[in-house]
Amino acid sequence: METVNKPKSEQEKKDAYFQRKIAKRMGKAIVDFELIEEGDRIMVGVSGGKDSLALLELLALRRKFKKQNFEVVAVHINVLDLPYEVDREFLKSFCDNLDVSLVFRDINVDFERPSKKPACFRCSWHRRTTLFKMTGELKCNKLALGHHMDDAIETLLMNMMYQGSVCSMPAKLSMFQGNITLIRPLILLKDAEMREYSRIRKFVLEKELCPHEDVTKRKETTKMIDRIAGDDSRIRTNLFRSMSNVQTEYLPISKKK
Repeated sequence: METVNKPKSEQEKKDAYFQRKIAKRMGKAIVDFELIEEGDRIMVGVSGGKDSLALLELLALRRKFKKQNFEVVAVHINVLDLPYEVDREFLKSFCDNLDVSLVFRDINVDFERPSKKPACFRCSWHRRTTLFKMTGELKCNKLALGHHMDDAIETLLMNMMYQGSVCSMPAKLSMFQGNITLIRPLILLKDAEMREYSRIRKFVLEKELCPHEDVTKRKETTKMIDRIAGDDSRIRTNLFRSMSNVQTEYLPISKKK
């Protein structure tokens, strides 16, 4: 007797629709910003958080169902001096199911050494530097990071408040004389959307979080945006769009350097 599949519940249908919407929005970013080209070998920096897991999964699936021919490699950088811990078994299984090779790399960061830079900045800088070095080692021409719209907005406001400059996170950035291109395929997606995607996909996140993550200027900026935006979804979108709509003639710009 043939087995008849039960019809999907309304929630399952909604979840499936939501996942398609997320994939489509990432696809729009890839097309609009020309993030992926034929023959690319893309390294994905996987922290073990929701954003990097979603990015890896969505890129791996796009590689299968789109006509573009590109490769995906996952890399996790583990900082030995922190109690932060990723679930390695889950990450290995996750990558195996996506048919993506995974590389673990341990590094040391001297947090005891006196520095004017906060611990998060130093940790991020060392992890990013290691990823850049590993692109050559793994013969990758692009590095994909899981930054989304909220990250870009927070960076914009932080630079305005603490650096006195109007700059943020570009979707695409050529680096090291064009040898590496940094791409952010999730740039058109919001943090709330990535949280929902993670819930639907049942991602197993970090076993132990970084002890410094709640004491950063970024966290303070996130809370500030939350207070301002409230339930008005337009505010985050408009803050992001403002970076493509800079009307310099209406800004008090001095000609003196």
